[in-house]
Amino acid sequence: MRYLKGHGTENDFVLLPDAEREIDLTPDLVAAICDRRAGVGADGVLRVVLAATDPEGAAMSDETRWFMDYRNADGSVSEMCGNGIRVFARYLVDSHLEAPGEIAIATRDGVKKVRLAMTGDVTVDMGPASFPGPEDVKVWAGGRSWSAVSVDVGNPHAVAFVDDLADAGELREAPVTEPAFEAGVNVEFVAERGDAHVAMRVHERGVGETRSCGTGACAVMAAAARRAGAGAPTSYLVDVPGGQLTVARRPDGQLELTGPAVLVSEGQLRPEWLAAAG
Repeated sequence: MRYLKGHGTENDFVLLPDAEREIDLTPDLVAAICDRRAGVGADGVLRVVLAATDPEGAAMSDETRWFMDYRNADGSVSEMCGNGIRVFARYLVDSHLEAPGEIAIATRDGVKKVRLAMTGDVTVDMGPASFPGPEDVKVWAGGRSWSAVSVDVGNPHAVAFVDDLADAGELREAPVTEPAFEAGVNVEFVAERGDAHVAMRVHERGVGETRSCGTGACAVMAAAARRAGAGAPTSYLVDVPGGQLTVARRPDGQLELTGPAVLVSEGQLRPEWLAAAG
C-alpha cells in the first residue's frame, strides 16, 4: 500500500492514493497508521479517491473529480479539514493529477475550491462560519473554566478566549464542555496578540492537541471578529504552534484560509505490518 506524508503548519497527515476506493479503510487501520510509535504517525489520514467511486462523493462528481475521505487519528470520520485539504491539493498538483491553479475538491462538507500560489502557500474557500449555539458554553481544562462560543465551519468548534495560552494546561485529555456536544467538538483556546492578530491552541476531537487546525483557525477568526463588533478586521493572522495561518472574510461572508502545504516523504506499508494492523 503506497502512502505519502505531508503537513500544513505541522498538522500532519498520511495520504493514501486510492482512486478506485479499493482499500478497506477500517477505523483500526487508520488508528494503526496514525500511531506515532508503532505506525507512520499523523493527526489523520487523507484518502485520495475519485468522487464517482465513493458513495459520499458520487453526488458531487459532476463538479469535481476528487473526494477527500478524511479520517481522524482514532479512525473516526470527520466532515472537513482545512489544513488537510491544502495538503491534498498539493499532492494532486505535484503528482500531475491536476494542473496548478484552482482545483475543486469534494468533502463531506461539500465542494471546496483550492488555489495554489507560486509562493507555495495554498488557499481554500472554507465557506461561511455560523454560530449555531448553544449560546452559553462552558469549557473546562487545566483545572480552570471559561465561557466559550459555539462556531460551525463544516465541523463543530468551541472557542474560548484566555489571558494566556498556557492556562489550558497540558491538554492531555479532551476539555469538558457544558453542554456536551453529541458528536464531539474541537476546542480552541485563544489569546489576543494585537490588531487582527491572535494565537491559539487546539484540542481536536478524535486526535488530541495538534500543532495546527485549519477549521479551528477559521472558527477563531469568526469568533474574534464577532467579539470585536462593528468595524472588525476582515483578515486575521492566526498563530498556531506549528506556524502561522491567514484567515480572511470576503464581502459575501465566505472564509478563505491560507498557509503552507508541504509533502515530506513517500513509501509503502509492508504487507506483514498491514496484516498485523488488521
